[in-house]
Amino acid sequence: MQTNLADFIRDTPAGREADAILRKCVHCGFCAATCPTYQLLGDELDSPRGRIYLMKRALEGGEVGASTRLHLDRCLTCRACETTCPSGVRYGRLVDIGRRVVEERAPRPLAARVQRAALAAVLPRRTLFGALLALGRSVRPLLPARLRRKVPAASAPAGAWPAPRHARRMLALAGCVQPALAPGINAAAARVLDRAGISLVEAPGAGCCGAVRFHLNAQSAGLDDVRALIDAWWPLVEAGVEAIVMTASGCGAMVREYGHLLAHDPRYAAKAERVSALTRDLSEVVDAELERLVPAAAGVPPGGAAGGGRDGDAAVRIAVHTPCTLQHAQRLGGVVERILARAGFALAPVPDAHLCCGSAGTYSILQPELSGQLKASKLQALQSGMPALVATANIGCLAHLAADAEVPVRHWIVAFEERLAAA
Repeated sequence: MQTNLADFIRDTPAGREADAILRKCVHCGFCAATCPTYQLLGDELDSPRGRIYLMKRALEGGEVGASTRLHLDRCLTCRACETTCPSGVRYGRLVDIGRRVVEERAPRPLAARVQRAALAAVLPRRTLFGALLALGRSVRPLLPARLRRKVPAASAPAGAWPAPRHARRMLALAGCVQPALAPGINAAAARVLDRAGISLVEAPGAGCCGAVRFHLNAQSAGLDDVRALIDAWWPLVEAGVEAIVMTASGCGAMVREYGHLLAHDPRYAAKAERVSALTRDLSEVVDAELERLVPAAAGVPPGGAAGGGRDGDAAVRIAVHTPCTLQHAQRLGGVVERILARAGFALAPVPDAHLCCGSAGTYSILQPELSGQLKASKLQALQSGMPALVATANIGCLAHLAADAEVPVRHWIVAFEERLAAA
Protein backbone atom coordinates (compact mmCIF):
# COMPACT_ATOMS: atom_id res chain seq x y z
CA MET A 1 0.00 0.00 0.00
CA GLN A 2 1.41 3.40 -0.99
CA THR A 3 1.40 6.03 1.76
CA ASN A 4 1.95 9.77 2.14
CA LEU A 5 1.58 10.55 5.83
CA ALA A 6 0.84 14.10 6.93
CA ASP A 7 3.52 16.31 8.45
CA PHE A 8 2.00 16.13 11.94
CA ILE A 9 2.91 12.45 12.27
CA ARG A 10 5.29 11.50 9.46
CA ASP A 11 8.59 11.81 11.36
CA THR A 12 7.38 10.63 14.77
CA PRO A 13 7.99 7.12 16.15
CA ALA A 14 4.26 6.38 15.83
CA GLY A 15 4.20 7.71 12.29
CA ARG A 16 7.15 5.63 11.17
CA GLU A 17 5.61 2.54 12.74
CA ALA A 18 2.21 3.18 11.17
CA ASP A 19 3.79 3.78 7.77
CA ALA A 20 5.65 0.46 7.91
CA ILE A 21 2.47 -1.39 8.90
CA LEU A 22 0.35 0.24 6.19
CA ARG A 23 2.89 -0.60 3.50
CA LYS A 24 2.59 -4.31 4.34
CA CYS A 25 -1.13 -4.41 3.52
CA VAL A 26 -1.83 -5.79 0.02
CA HIS A 27 -5.63 -5.29 0.05
CA CYS A 28 -6.25 -9.05 -0.17
CA GLY A 29 -9.29 -9.02 2.11
CA PHE A 30 -8.51 -12.36 3.79
CA CYS A 31 -8.98 -10.52 7.10
CA ALA A 32 -12.69 -9.96 6.45
CA ALA A 33 -13.38 -13.69 6.62
CA THR A 34 -12.37 -13.85 10.29
CA CYS A 35 -13.52 -10.39 11.45
CA PRO A 36 -16.43 -10.71 13.91
CA THR A 37 -17.90 -7.29 13.20
CA TYR A 38 -17.77 -7.76 9.44
CA GLN A 39 -19.55 -11.09 9.88
CA LEU A 40 -22.32 -9.30 11.79
CA LEU A 41 -22.62 -6.05 9.85
CA GLY A 42 -21.40 -6.86 6.34
CA ASP A 43 -19.97 -3.35 5.98
CA GLU A 44 -16.52 -3.07 4.40
CA LEU A 45 -15.73 -0.21 6.78
CA ASP A 46 -16.34 -2.59 9.68
CA SER A 47 -13.69 -4.99 8.39
CA PRO A 48 -9.94 -4.70 9.09
CA ARG A 49 -9.26 -3.72 5.47
CA GLY A 50 -11.89 -0.98 5.59
CA ARG A 51 -10.61 0.34 8.90
CA ILE A 52 -7.08 0.36 7.53
CA TYR A 53 -8.28 2.64 4.72
CA LEU A 54 -9.96 4.93 7.26
CA MET A 55 -6.81 5.10 9.39
CA LYS A 56 -4.62 5.71 6.35
CA ARG A 57 -6.83 8.63 5.36
CA ALA A 58 -6.64 10.08 8.88
CA LEU A 59 -2.85 9.68 9.03
CA GLU A 60 -2.52 11.36 5.65
CA GLY A 61 -4.46 14.38 6.90
CA GLY A 62 -7.79 13.53 5.28
CA GLU A 63 -11.20 14.33 6.69
CA VAL A 64 -12.02 12.63 9.99
CA GLY A 65 -15.39 12.68 11.73
CA ALA A 66 -17.82 10.79 13.91
CA SER A 67 -18.31 8.09 11.27
CA THR A 68 -14.60 7.28 11.18
CA ARG A 69 -14.50 7.11 14.97
CA LEU A 70 -17.58 4.84 15.05
CA HIS A 71 -16.07 2.26 12.71
CA LEU A 72 -12.87 2.17 14.78
CA ASP A 73 -14.87 1.94 18.01
CA ARG A 74 -16.71 -1.09 16.66
CA CYS A 75 -13.42 -2.96 16.29
CA LEU A 76 -12.94 -5.47 19.12
CA THR A 77 -9.16 -5.50 18.66
CA CYS A 78 -9.49 -9.29 18.76
CA ARG A 79 -6.62 -9.55 16.26
CA ALA A 80 -8.13 -12.51 14.45
CA CYS A 81 -7.19 -10.61 11.31
CA GLU A 82 -3.52 -10.84 12.29
CA THR A 83 -3.77 -14.63 12.51
CA THR A 84 -5.33 -14.70 9.03
CA CYS A 85 -3.18 -12.06 7.32
CA PRO A 86 -0.63 -13.58 4.88
CA SER A 87 1.41 -10.36 4.88
CA GLY A 88 1.99 -10.03 8.62
CA VAL A 89 0.13 -6.73 9.04
CA ARG A 90 0.28 -5.74 12.72
CA TYR A 91 -3.27 -4.45 12.78
CA GLY A 92 -3.56 -4.28 16.59
CA ARG A 93 -0.71 -1.82 16.85
CA LEU A 94 -1.98 0.20 13.89
CA VAL A 95 -5.44 0.60 15.42
CA ASP A 96 -3.91 1.90 18.66
CA ILE A 97 -2.14 4.61 16.67
CA GLY A 98 -5.13 5.31 14.45
CA ARG A 99 -7.62 5.62 17.30
CA ARG A 100 -5.45 8.14 19.10
CA VAL A 101 -5.13 10.30 16.01
CA VAL A 102 -8.83 10.08 15.14
CA GLU A 103 -9.93 10.98 18.65
CA GLU A 104 -7.60 13.96 18.73
CA ARG A 105 -9.01 15.24 15.43
CA ALA A 106 -12.66 14.30 16.10
CA PRO A 107 -13.31 14.64 19.86
CA ARG A 108 -16.13 12.65 21.38
CA PRO A 109 -19.37 14.16 22.69
CA LEU A 110 -19.33 15.05 26.39
CA ALA A 111 -21.46 12.08 27.51
CA ALA A 112 -19.14 9.60 25.81
CA ARG A 113 -16.08 11.26 27.34
CA VAL A 114 -17.63 11.07 30.80
CA GLN A 115 -18.50 7.39 30.39
CA ARG A 116 -15.00 6.50 29.28
CA ALA A 117 -13.43 8.61 32.02
CA ALA A 118 -15.55 6.77 34.62
CA LEU A 119 -14.43 3.38 33.30
CA ALA A 120 -10.81 4.51 33.28
CA ALA A 121 -11.14 5.75 36.86
CA VAL A 122 -12.92 2.73 38.34
CA LEU A 123 -11.78 -0.47 36.61
CA PRO A 124 -8.01 -0.17 37.17
CA ARG A 125 -8.44 0.60 40.88
CA ARG A 126 -8.82 -2.75 42.61
CA THR A 127 -10.15 -1.43 45.94
CA LEU A 128 -12.66 0.95 44.35
CA PHE A 129 -13.90 -1.67 41.89
CA GLY A 130 -14.21 -4.23 44.67
CA ALA A 131 -16.21 -1.85 46.84
CA LEU A 132 -18.60 -0.97 44.02
CA LEU A 133 -19.00 -4.64 43.10
CA ALA A 134 -19.82 -5.49 46.72
CA LEU A 135 -22.42 -2.73 46.75
CA GLY A 136 -23.93 -4.04 43.52
CA ARG A 137 -24.09 -7.56 44.94
CA SER A 138 -25.83 -6.32 48.09
CA VAL A 139 -28.72 -4.88 46.05
CA ARG A 140 -28.61 -7.48 43.26
CA PRO A 141 -31.99 -9.06 44.07
CA LEU A 142 -33.63 -5.64 43.70
CA LEU A 143 -32.16 -4.87 40.28
CA PRO A 144 -34.02 -5.31 36.98
CA ALA A 145 -33.17 -8.61 35.26
CA ARG A 146 -31.03 -6.93 32.62
CA LEU A 147 -28.83 -5.24 35.24
CA ARG A 148 -28.89 -8.24 37.58
CA ARG A 149 -27.14 -10.36 34.94
CA LYS A 150 -24.32 -7.84 34.79
CA VAL A 151 -23.61 -8.15 38.52
CA PRO A 152 -22.10 -11.60 39.14
CA ALA A 153 -22.99 -13.44 42.31
CA ALA A 154 -20.29 -13.76 44.93
CA SER A 155 -17.52 -16.23 44.08
CA ALA A 156 -16.39 -19.14 46.20
CA PRO A 157 -13.58 -18.35 48.68
CA ALA A 158 -10.09 -18.38 47.23
CA GLY A 159 -8.81 -21.16 49.47
CA ALA A 160 -5.32 -21.54 50.86
CA TRP A 161 -2.29 -20.03 49.14
CA PRO A 162 0.82 -22.16 49.77
CA ALA A 163 3.64 -20.42 51.58
CA PRO A 164 6.75 -19.86 49.42
CA ARG A 165 8.98 -22.89 50.00
CA HIS A 166 10.61 -23.77 46.70
CA ALA A 167 13.85 -22.62 45.10
CA ARG A 168 11.93 -21.96 41.90
CA ARG A 169 9.82 -18.80 42.23
CA MET A 170 7.48 -17.11 39.80
CA LEU A 171 5.62 -13.82 40.04
CA ALA A 172 1.88 -13.48 39.45
CA LEU A 173 -0.21 -10.42 38.64
CA ALA A 174 -3.25 -10.08 40.90
CA GLY A 175 -4.89 -7.74 38.41
CA CYS A 176 -7.52 -5.07 38.95
CA VAL A 177 -10.93 -6.77 38.61
CA GLN A 178 -10.00 -10.44 39.00
CA PRO A 179 -9.48 -10.41 42.80
CA ALA A 180 -13.05 -9.19 43.31
CA LEU A 181 -14.72 -11.22 40.55
CA ALA A 182 -12.89 -14.52 40.98
CA PRO A 183 -10.37 -14.56 43.84
CA GLY A 184 -9.85 -18.30 43.49
CA ILE A 185 -8.01 -18.14 40.16
CA ASN A 186 -4.56 -17.08 41.36
CA ALA A 187 -4.86 -19.20 44.50
CA ALA A 188 -5.62 -22.28 42.39
CA ALA A 189 -2.65 -21.44 40.16
CA ALA A 190 -0.43 -21.16 43.24
CA ARG A 191 -1.55 -24.58 44.50
CA VAL A 192 -1.04 -26.24 41.13
CA LEU A 193 2.43 -24.78 40.69
CA ASP A 194 3.30 -25.70 44.27
CA ARG A 195 2.70 -29.33 43.25
CA ALA A 196 5.26 -28.82 40.49
CA GLY A 197 7.88 -27.42 42.85
CA ILE A 198 7.28 -23.76 42.00
CA SER A 199 6.31 -21.05 44.49
CA LEU A 200 3.98 -18.40 43.07
CA VAL A 201 4.10 -14.98 44.71
CA GLU A 202 2.45 -11.59 44.17
CA ALA A 203 4.22 -8.25 44.50
CA PRO A 204 2.90 -5.83 47.13
CA GLY A 205 1.47 -2.70 45.56
CA ALA A 206 1.24 -4.13 42.05
CA GLY A 207 -1.76 -2.64 40.24
CA CYS A 208 -3.33 -2.66 36.79
CA CYS A 209 -1.30 -3.82 33.80
CA GLY A 210 -2.36 -0.67 31.90
CA ALA A 211 -4.57 -2.36 29.33
CA VAL A 212 -7.84 -0.81 30.52
CA ARG A 213 -6.82 2.81 30.20
CA PHE A 214 -4.55 2.31 27.22
CA HIS A 215 -7.31 0.69 25.16
CA LEU A 216 -9.81 3.33 26.27
CA ASN A 217 -7.49 5.71 24.40
CA ALA A 218 -6.17 7.22 27.60
CA GLN A 219 -2.83 6.00 26.34
CA SER A 220 -0.61 8.27 28.41
CA ALA A 221 -2.39 7.23 31.60
CA GLY A 222 -2.19 3.59 30.52
CA LEU A 223 1.57 3.88 30.11
CA ASP A 224 1.77 5.42 33.58
CA ASP A 225 0.08 2.25 34.86
CA VAL A 226 2.68 0.22 32.97
CA ARG A 227 5.56 2.09 34.59
CA ALA A 228 4.01 1.77 38.06
CA LEU A 229 3.61 -1.99 37.61
CA ILE A 230 7.20 -2.37 36.43
CA ASP A 231 8.34 -0.46 39.53
CA ALA A 232 6.32 -2.76 41.79
CA TRP A 233 7.69 -5.87 40.11
CA TRP A 234 11.29 -4.80 39.69
CA PRO A 235 12.66 -5.80 43.14
CA LEU A 236 11.39 -9.35 42.56
CA VAL A 237 12.72 -9.37 39.00
CA GLU A 238 16.13 -8.35 40.31
CA ALA A 239 15.84 -11.04 42.99
CA GLY A 240 15.66 -13.62 40.21
CA VAL A 241 12.08 -14.75 39.69
CA GLU A 242 12.00 -17.34 36.94
CA ALA A 243 8.96 -15.93 35.15
CA ILE A 244 6.05 -13.53 35.41
CA VAL A 245 2.92 -15.68 35.18
CA MET A 246 -0.32 -14.31 33.73
CA THR A 247 -3.58 -15.94 34.78
CA ALA A 248 -5.58 -13.46 32.66
CA SER A 249 -4.67 -13.68 28.99
CA GLY A 250 -5.77 -10.08 28.38
CA CYS A 251 -3.16 -8.85 30.84
CA GLY A 252 -0.61 -11.23 29.35
CA ALA A 253 -1.11 -9.83 25.86
CA MET A 254 -0.54 -6.32 27.22
CA VAL A 255 2.53 -7.13 29.33
CA ARG A 256 4.20 -8.95 26.43
CA GLU A 257 4.11 -5.62 24.58
CA TYR A 258 5.74 -3.54 27.32
CA GLY A 259 9.11 -3.63 25.61
CA HIS A 260 7.59 -2.24 22.45
CA LEU A 261 5.34 0.32 24.16
CA LEU A 262 8.20 1.81 26.20
CA ALA A 263 10.96 1.33 23.62
CA HIS A 264 11.48 5.10 23.41
CA ASP A 265 11.42 5.74 27.18
CA PRO A 266 15.07 6.05 28.26
CA ARG A 267 14.26 5.26 31.92
CA TYR A 268 12.07 2.24 31.33
CA ALA A 269 12.97 0.73 27.95
CA ALA A 270 15.41 -1.88 29.29
CA LYS A 271 13.21 -2.78 32.26
CA ALA A 272 10.13 -3.07 30.05
CA GLU A 273 11.97 -5.35 27.64
CA ARG A 274 13.08 -7.54 30.54
CA VAL A 275 9.55 -7.78 31.94
CA SER A 276 8.12 -8.71 28.54
CA ALA A 277 10.79 -11.38 28.09
CA LEU A 278 9.92 -12.93 31.46
CA THR A 279 6.17 -12.99 30.84
CA ARG A 280 4.47 -16.36 30.39
CA ASP A 281 0.83 -17.30 30.20
CA LEU A 282 -0.14 -19.75 32.93
CA SER A 283 -0.93 -22.37 30.29
CA GLU A 284 2.69 -22.26 29.05
CA VAL A 285 4.01 -22.85 32.55
CA VAL A 286 1.62 -25.69 33.36
CA ASP A 287 2.18 -27.29 29.96
CA ALA A 288 5.93 -27.35 30.59
CA GLU A 289 5.34 -29.10 33.96
CA LEU A 290 2.56 -31.38 32.74
CA GLU A 291 4.45 -34.67 33.03
CA ARG A 292 5.24 -33.85 36.62
CA LEU A 293 1.67 -32.80 37.42
CA VAL A 294 -0.15 -35.52 35.45
CA PRO A 295 2.09 -38.50 34.70
CA ALA A 296 1.12 -40.18 31.43
CA ALA A 297 -0.28 -43.21 33.22
CA ALA A 298 -2.61 -41.03 35.30
CA GLY A 299 -4.06 -38.95 32.49
CA VAL A 300 -5.95 -39.63 29.30
CA PRO A 301 -3.77 -40.42 26.28
CA PRO A 302 -3.82 -37.83 23.49
CA GLY A 303 -7.00 -38.26 21.45
CA GLY A 304 -8.57 -40.37 24.18
CA ALA A 305 -10.79 -37.65 25.60
CA ALA A 306 -13.32 -37.33 22.83
CA GLY A 307 -16.23 -38.91 24.66
CA GLY A 308 -17.64 -38.28 28.09
CA GLY A 309 -20.81 -36.65 29.25
CA ARG A 310 -22.36 -34.71 32.08
CA ASP A 311 -21.03 -34.59 35.64
CA GLY A 312 -20.75 -38.07 37.10
CA ASP A 313 -19.23 -39.63 33.97
CA ALA A 314 -15.63 -40.80 34.12
CA ALA A 315 -14.58 -38.06 31.74
CA VAL A 316 -16.31 -34.74 32.46
CA ARG A 317 -17.15 -33.04 29.18
CA ILE A 318 -15.71 -29.54 28.91
CA ALA A 319 -15.87 -26.84 26.23
CA VAL A 320 -12.80 -24.62 26.01
CA HIS A 321 -13.17 -20.96 25.11
CA THR A 322 -9.75 -19.73 24.05
CA PRO A 323 -9.79 -15.93 24.41
CA CYS A 324 -8.64 -13.80 21.49
CA THR A 325 -5.78 -12.51 23.64
CA LEU A 326 -4.54 -16.08 24.01
CA GLN A 327 -5.06 -17.49 20.51
CA HIS A 328 -4.49 -14.41 18.33
CA ALA A 329 -2.35 -12.01 20.38
CA GLN A 330 -0.13 -14.62 22.06
CA ARG A 331 -0.57 -17.45 19.52
CA LEU A 332 -1.16 -20.07 22.21
CA GLY A 333 -4.27 -21.73 20.84
CA GLY A 334 -4.57 -25.41 21.73
CA VAL A 335 -2.39 -25.35 24.85
CA VAL A 336 -5.24 -25.25 27.37
CA GLU A 337 -7.03 -27.99 25.46
CA ARG A 338 -3.93 -30.20 25.63
CA ILE A 339 -3.62 -29.67 29.39
CA LEU A 340 -7.27 -30.43 30.12
CA ALA A 341 -7.29 -33.51 27.89
CA ARG A 342 -4.20 -34.82 29.69
CA ALA A 343 -6.00 -34.29 33.00
CA GLY A 344 -8.83 -36.52 31.83
CA PHE A 345 -11.48 -34.11 30.60
CA ALA A 346 -13.46 -34.90 27.47
CA LEU A 347 -13.17 -31.98 25.07
CA ALA A 348 -16.45 -30.92 23.49
CA PRO A 349 -16.20 -29.55 19.92
CA VAL A 350 -16.54 -25.76 19.59
CA PRO A 351 -17.52 -24.46 16.12
CA ASP A 352 -15.95 -21.18 14.95
CA ALA A 353 -13.61 -21.18 17.93
CA HIS A 354 -11.57 -18.36 16.36
CA LEU A 355 -14.37 -15.80 16.76
CA CYS A 356 -14.52 -13.33 19.66
CA CYS A 357 -17.03 -13.70 22.50
CA GLY A 358 -17.69 -9.95 22.54
CA SER A 359 -16.14 -9.16 25.92
CA ALA A 360 -12.98 -7.41 24.67
CA GLY A 361 -12.20 -5.39 27.77
CA THR A 362 -14.72 -2.55 28.02
CA TYR A 363 -16.31 -3.34 24.63
CA SER A 364 -19.28 -5.10 26.27
CA ILE A 365 -20.09 -1.83 28.05
CA LEU A 366 -19.38 0.57 25.21
CA GLN A 367 -20.87 -1.53 22.38
CA PRO A 368 -23.53 -3.59 24.19
CA GLU A 369 -25.63 -4.52 21.13
CA LEU A 370 -22.78 -5.93 19.07
CA SER A 371 -21.23 -7.51 22.14
CA GLY A 372 -24.50 -9.20 23.01
CA GLN A 373 -24.85 -10.69 19.52
CA LEU A 374 -21.32 -12.04 19.66
CA LYS A 375 -21.89 -13.50 23.12
CA ALA A 376 -25.06 -15.27 22.00
CA SER A 377 -23.24 -16.83 19.05
CA LYS A 378 -20.28 -17.85 21.20
CA LEU A 379 -22.48 -19.45 23.85
CA GLN A 380 -24.40 -21.35 21.20
CA ALA A 381 -21.10 -22.69 19.84
CA LEU A 382 -19.70 -23.54 23.28
CA GLN A 383 -22.87 -25.28 24.44
CA SER A 384 -23.54 -27.13 21.18
CA GLY A 385 -21.37 -30.05 22.30
CA MET A 386 -23.36 -30.52 25.53
CA PRO A 387 -20.51 -29.80 27.97
CA ALA A 388 -20.85 -29.93 31.73
CA LEU A 389 -18.87 -26.71 31.99
CA VAL A 390 -17.04 -24.09 29.96
CA ALA A 391 -13.40 -23.22 30.65
CA THR A 392 -11.70 -20.00 29.65
CA ALA A 393 -8.42 -18.20 30.33
CA ASN A 394 -9.42 -14.56 30.83
CA ILE A 395 -11.46 -12.96 33.59
CA GLY A 396 -13.30 -10.59 31.24
CA CYS A 397 -14.47 -13.43 29.01
CA LEU A 398 -15.40 -15.49 32.07
CA ALA A 399 -17.65 -12.80 33.57
CA HIS A 400 -19.13 -11.92 30.17
CA LEU A 401 -20.07 -15.49 29.24
CA ALA A 402 -21.14 -16.60 32.72
CA ALA A 403 -23.90 -13.99 32.81
CA ASP A 404 -25.97 -15.94 30.25
CA ALA A 405 -24.45 -19.42 30.05
CA GLU A 406 -26.56 -22.51 30.76
CA VAL A 407 -23.59 -24.30 32.35
CA PRO A 408 -20.92 -23.06 34.76
CA VAL A 409 -18.10 -20.97 33.25
CA ARG A 410 -14.79 -21.21 35.09
CA HIS A 411 -11.14 -20.47 34.65
CA TRP A 412 -9.43 -23.56 33.30
CA ILE A 413 -6.89 -23.66 36.15
CA VAL A 414 -9.70 -24.01 38.69
CA ALA A 415 -11.16 -26.97 36.80
CA PHE A 416 -7.69 -28.46 36.34
CA GLU A 417 -6.84 -28.21 40.04
CA GLU A 418 -10.10 -29.84 41.06
CA ARG A 419 -9.38 -32.67 38.62
CA LEU A 420 -5.92 -33.17 40.13
CA ALA A 421 -7.34 -33.17 43.65
CA ALA A 422 -9.94 -35.78 42.70
CA ALA A 423 -7.44 -38.09 40.98
